[in-house]
Amino acid sequence: MDPSPIARPAAPSPRIGLALGSGSARGLAHLGVLRAVAEAGLTVDCIAGSSIGALVGAVAAAGQLDALEATFQTFDWRKTLSFFDVVLPRSGLIDGAKVGELVRAHVPTARIEDLPTPFAAVATDIVSGAEIVIRSGDVIDAVRASISVPGIFTPLRTDGRILVDGGMSNPVPVSVARDMGADVVIAVDLNHDIVAGKNFRPDTPVPAPRWVGGFRQTMAELKDALLARGAPAQAQFARWAASGERLPNIFEVLLASINVMETRITSARLDLERPELLIRPPLGHVRFLEFGRADEIIRIGYEAATQALAGWRPPRPA
Repeated sequence: MDPSPIARPAAPSPRIGLALGSGSARGLAHLGVLRAVAEAGLTVDCIAGSSIGALVGAVAAAGQLDALEATFQTFDWRKTLSFFDVVLPRSGLIDGAKVGELVRAHVPTARIEDLPTPFAAVATDIVSGAEIVIRSGDVIDAVRASISVPGIFTPLRTDGRILVDGGMSNPVPVSVARDMGADVVIAVDLNHDIVAGKNFRPDTPVPAPRWVGGFRQTMAELKDALLARGAPAQAQFARWAASGERLPNIFEVLLASINVMETRITSARLDLERPELLIRPPLGHVRFLEFGRADEIIRIGYEAATQALAGWRPPRPA
């Protein structure tokens, strides 16, 4: 009689980590990606996020994505403007307190260690240039540090450091997800097609897309707030507003510079730190503050993730 086959233990399921990249309003695509991941039957064991990826990642780790999606679906240009808690002449245009309130409304747990899913936010020490991975402490502080786009948001000062946007050092934190114990990393890159054709072109007329009317209205209202009697730096803004120079404004300079830098950093790091699955939603047409396009952005993220996940199975750990 043939001997009985030797039973072999089943291979362990791989630990899956998500690396959610930076990208401001484009980061709403993470909501669609996460929905597609859940529909594919994949269990996420840890989440690392940079900038807007940290904001969405913290809410995902708390299990409150549906509520966050519903909130962003109410955004228009006026509501986006309401988050501009202008604090000039400090080290940024926006204090970020209202963003903290948004996160707190969707993350009932105060500390990262208490989140149901392990979570890490990436920030950058503006003094040393070091990448800072935050895996403990207050959730709001972690997200607030990670989203602090230089020149736009004031930096977060904590533990003797001055922290700014995680996209400055690690825009798609694959390495962080691996350090958290992930065997398989699904990464979402929102920066791969945003530079070409998206940065300003001085003195070159470009047909205005449909959204530009709302953008101009928002910027006009922000300008009125900055020029209001008694507003911080009112005299300086008055001089800028009176200038007839056809040069890019401060927002255009800052955002275009950050776009170029983060695109280059993302490309270099992904060459060295390759995820098992890379999802790249086509979002080059979406601007920095277009949160009013939530439905469209989420749908694009969902469709890109669904296509990438079709037929894909996470490899077993060796």
